[in-house]
Amino acid sequence: MNQRQLGPFSVSAIGLGCMNICHAYGAPVSKEQAERVLLTAFDEGVTHFDTAALYGFGASETHVGHVLAKHRQKFTLASKGGMAGVQFDDGVKRVIDGRPEAIRRNCEDSLRRLKTDVIDLYYLHRWDKQVPVEDSVGAMSDLVRAGKVRALGLSEVSAATIRKAQAVHPITAVQTEYSLWTRNPEIAVLDTCREFGIAFVAFSPVARGFLCGPDLDVGAFDAKDIRRAMPRFAPEHFAANLKLLPAYRAIANDVGCTPAQLALAWLLHQGPDVLPIPGTSREDHLRDNLGAVDVALDAATLARLDELINQRTVSGNRYNEQSSREVDTEAY
Repeated sequence: MNQRQLGPFSVSAIGLGCMNICHAYGAPVSKEQAERVLLTAFDEGVTHFDTAALYGFGASETHVGHVLAKHRQKFTLASKGGMAGVQFDDGVKRVIDGRPEAIRRNCEDSLRRLKTDVIDLYYLHRWDKQVPVEDSVGAMSDLVRAGKVRALGLSEVSAATIRKAQAVHPITAVQTEYSLWTRNPEIAVLDTCREFGIAFVAFSPVARGFLCGPDLDVGAFDAKDIRRAMPRFAPEHFAANLKLLPAYRAIANDVGCTPAQLALAWLLHQGPDVLPIPGTSREDHLRDNLGAVDVALDAATLARLDELINQRTVSGNRYNEQSSREVDTEAY
């Protein structure tokens, strides 16, 4: 596998996002299937595994710890705090909490589930707008000094927030949705990352499955599939977005790759500091994704893709109103 720099770590050019092994898209995944995906990724040369306290309310971290702890010295482990499942009388609910005490608690819980003494890259999953980001990052900096975390990252933040955090502690990586159909980082975040030498980790790089191949059957989505709440998959927007796919697939055919590989190759061509972390619950999809490292795109093909799928041609916002309020999009 080709390598890229993730701060001080040399990692596989394509990593594995570990949300899908426990929830989010499609039907629930069994522990056995999650184990097969993780081991296949490791065997195929993936050395960048990205998880979070939130994913499956700890289930993803538990899977990663159970399966990969014995290989711990052979890969870079990233996780996230500041947003996690909290037990209430009526069940476990997702809570954004950037207070220092919450971040410390999240980290301790993650270390236990991951069966490790240290997390290589620890992200603030969401900026809690009730807490100055300097306070949250300050608590994370304490974790570095305590030897529980090696480097710090931020997720779904604006350029202005990156600057505030960077003034407290060096930021190694910023993670945000980035793909042909989500171009928000191109407004200011990518430039700010490059100004400070911060790696950019792209999640949902194949547009939440939209750019993977066959047309998605939105009506058949599992009841808990998070895409059901995303405007781009609502009937009025999805019908418009489907019209982009025939031309997109034609480009993939011209290049000689699969649609998913084309989406990932486009990201890899955006700069050596961009690291995609596609997620999947299937080994065949995983292997297909990893094949993108061998796909070369010339300037003419990149221009065709940019013209076809971009912020002007995609219909619908990426998040609904509630989720949009939770991300830091000012001066994005």
